[in-house]
Amino acid sequence: MSRLRLGMVGGGEGAFIGAVHRMAAALDGDWDLVAGAFSTDGGRNTRTGALLGLDPQRVYPTLDALIAHEITLPADQRIDALAVVTPNHLHAPMAIAALDAGFHVFCEKPMAMSVVEAEAIAAAAKASGRHFALAFTYSGYPMVEEARARVERGDFGAIRLVQVEYLQGWLSQSIDTDGNKQAEWRTDPARAGLGGCLGDIGTHAFQLAEHVSGLSVQSVSADLTTHVEGRRLDDDVSALLRFEGGARGTLKASQVAAGEENGLRLRIHGERGGLDWSQMEPNTLTLRWLDRPAESVRTGGPGMLDTTATLVRTPAGHPEGYIEAFANLYRAFASAIRGDGGGNRGDGRWFPAVTDGLRTMRFIEAVIANAGADRKWTSVNPGENE
Repeated sequence: MSRLRLGMVGGGEGAFIGAVHRMAAALDGDWDLVAGAFSTDGGRNTRTGALLGLDPQRVYPTLDALIAHEITLPADQRIDALAVVTPNHLHAPMAIAALDAGFHVFCEKPMAMSVVEAEAIAAAAKASGRHFALAFTYSGYPMVEEARARVERGDFGAIRLVQVEYLQGWLSQSIDTDGNKQAEWRTDPARAGLGGCLGDIGTHAFQLAEHVSGLSVQSVSADLTTHVEGRRLDDDVSALLRFEGGARGTLKASQVAAGEENGLRLRIHGERGGLDWSQMEPNTLTLRWLDRPAESVRTGGPGMLDTTATLVRTPAGHPEGYIEAFANLYRAFASAIRGDGGGNRGDGRWFPAVTDGLRTMRFIEAVIANAGADRKWTSVNPGENE
């Protein structure tokens, strides 16, 4: 199989997620990073390209310059896809520009700043005939695929309960005003969008809940809170979820849960049993039953479904984690571009795409609309109803 050529916009010196994309794309030998516009700071941009060993002629000052030059190159030299790893406000214009130029796009989440922008990306992807992928990384874990497949085949019966939580503590203090680059843009409405915690990790939780349960959320009742004084966007989210078919759920996301690291956890229960998966123990999926003891299914171990096994690289007991999950998405993305039968369910591979992006953007806007509505709370103390 020929290696595909990747370009990148954003992800320069000092950025976190750009390096993660580069490691994930390189892991299986599907991709070569050959070009980039890594930073609007010329020095940082040049240093990043040099560190990555790129041809200086393909380290561009802007995305416009990248596209203008890459489309003049022979088809076997120009980039096949662009990774967009910028702050949120640049996702839509950059993704659309790349799609319009004929390049596939792998974009960081959330998809855009609004549903309107997300719909514009969807239209550009359809018109171009190119693939658009989103970095909902956690859906790339083998045990997440195992969970999804078991729900889909009806192991637990009709789903009744979906509970997802994503707890972090890194924004418990005002580091966003103290020079922390990663915190600073995530709490700026002009660059992060309508939601802070909601758009950052709340979308991960929502996408995971829908993806594994196979159910769509129909309505929400939500509470958005900003605990750190002076912060301009939410840092804590609680939502009640009503799914199609009558299932009920809860979503809790917080970046002020002091002491928490990256506590993403999903529990789903049906008529006959349920499952429990935690991102910080990603190689174990716990299955619970009404009529027999609980089971633990382990990555690479016995009992895994054949389709899930295609996502595993090492023998049982050799931990696989975040980078490998991300690499599963890049591998499926490459497979879809090549048209070799993989990608988005072919031979067990899948990557989040336009539908996931639109769903999460609609979730963000629904939560904000509901949380801002003049709704009533019922007090547990007589005479104190609001």
